Amino acid sequence: MRLILAAATAAFIPFHASAQSIDIPSGTYTLDQSHASVLWKISHLGFSNYVGLFDRSALDATVELDADDVANSTLSVTVNGQEVRTLHPGEKDFNSEIEAQFINTVENPEITFTTTSIEVTGENTANIAGDLTFNAITLPLVLDTTLNLAAPNPFNGTPTFGVSAVGTIDRTAFDAGRFAPNIGANVAVEIEAEFTLVE
Repeated sequence: MRLILAAATAAFIPFHASAQSIDIPSGTYTLDQSHASVLWKISHLGFSNYVGLFDRSALDATVELDADDVANSTLSVTVNGQEVRTLHPGEKDFNSEIEAQFINTVENPEITFTTTSIEVTGENTANIAGDLTFNAITLPLVLDTTLNLAAPNPFNGTPTFGVSAVGTIDRTAFDAGRFAPNIGANVAVEIEAEFTLVE
């Protein structure tokens, strides 16, 4: 499930299709943890999609933004895989069970994502490709990303951009396939994130 996070963070680069540029300054942008979320969904026996997430404090990402040509921008993401949140009812520590049985964060707690390319696909959409490292295995991942807004924050004037992104990770490819296919092999990831210019 952590996979999700790394995937998630890849979606954080803004763009504009017609000019390949956006109207905020180039520079270093960091993730606003208070306005970021990485959700994951996985099939439970085909009856439903089980939904979990990572604690916001587990997410860290930096974008080196080239506002004149966003395809030249870069993204690096780190997720602490030991911060799974399942909101499981009762006293059972299901967060730790997921971490140990499905994402092996005891041995490999860190999930990372680094961009390899950005392909603008529409006025406010792009495919962001990168290398996802999860459970000490590195494989390519592509995120379908939408730029929601790039503008000065109306409350403090800081240049900010926000994105939504989705992707799918085959957890079995990362040697994390316990109980598959009854518990789904594919993990859907949904990401919401805001980035602010470093002063």
